[in-house]
Amino acid sequence: MSKVLDVQDLGVTFALHESEVRAVNNLSFSLEAGETLAVVGESGSGKSQAFLSIMGLLAKNGRTSGKAMMGDINLVGMRTGQLDHIRGKDIAMIFQDPMTSLNPSLKVKTQLSEVLVKHRGFDKTKATKAAVEMLERVGIPEPAKRANAYPHEMSGGMRQRVMIAMALLCQPKILIADEPTTALDVTVQAQMLDLFKSLTEDFGTSLVLITHDLGVVAGVADRMMVMYGGRAVEKGTVNDLFYDPRHPYTLGLLHSTPHIAHRSARLEPIKGLPPSLEHLPKGCSFNPRCDFCFDRCLEERPPLMPTEGGREKACFYEGPLKDRKVA
Repeated sequence: MSKVLDVQDLGVTFALHESEVRAVNNLSFSLEAGETLAVVGESGSGKSQAFLSIMGLLAKNGRTSGKAMMGDINLVGMRTGQLDHIRGKDIAMIFQDPMTSLNPSLKVKTQLSEVLVKHRGFDKTKATKAAVEMLERVGIPEPAKRANAYPHEMSGGMRQRVMIAMALLCQPKILIADEPTTALDVTVQAQMLDLFKSLTEDFGTSLVLITHDLGVVAGVADRMMVMYGGRAVEKGTVNDLFYDPRHPYTLGLLHSTPHIAHRSARLEPIKGLPPSLEHLPKGCSFNPRCDFCFDRCLEERPPLMPTEGGREKACFYEGPLKDRKVA
């Protein structure tokens, strides 16, 4: 498979008062054509900021460094005018709350069709027809009627489907979904995940699924990148990380996720709280919460290193993790 996105040493820094905070540090990963990459971690781990920086959507006090290559194009540092020709056409993003992403004063068909008018050169009639067809494709009943509705006249699940339809209209190479199921009930979550899987297969789109919920990853993603304290701490296939985690943080996430096959099992939350990015601990950022911490972890920050089978982890501990069989 060929790479559609190759990110190297991505850094995101925010200016706060008289200091700076690094929200993302030396993040490197790639995305293959047609694959789904899950990016997981607790809130504040840097997941969303990494991809907002790639999209050129950081807050004004944010600064991005490194490279994010889409073919021969480096998205980092591109001017807004240049990015406007790429966003929506080649790379699209679905945000957590569709109500804040859709314009409440415009009908759905207007917001969908303008994407095709801008990026594909469609006239309004052709764009509206294509928009209605895409609404049907994403499972919205009576799509012609719903196209004439305003966002507030639709349920949360329908608004999320509208956002997916908008993102897929130009058949982008890359689709980034930032916590797309958080505000939805469990039934609608399952429908959304099935929809992502079928549509990305149909369109050949590569999907990045940003989430703190490992329950949405199984059965959808091919590979997984675990982030903590602004860094990647483990990478590998979903099966590898679910059935044989090598980083204590990944193990902690799995233990704190309900599993249908072990309903009686007691959940084990990770002790403590995620670190403040302004005051990261010395050494490994996870050391205050880690059951496997030893002296070296308190002094040195472990680099992300390759292990067998194409996996990577940032951890000095080489012994077996307790209760490996967590999935």
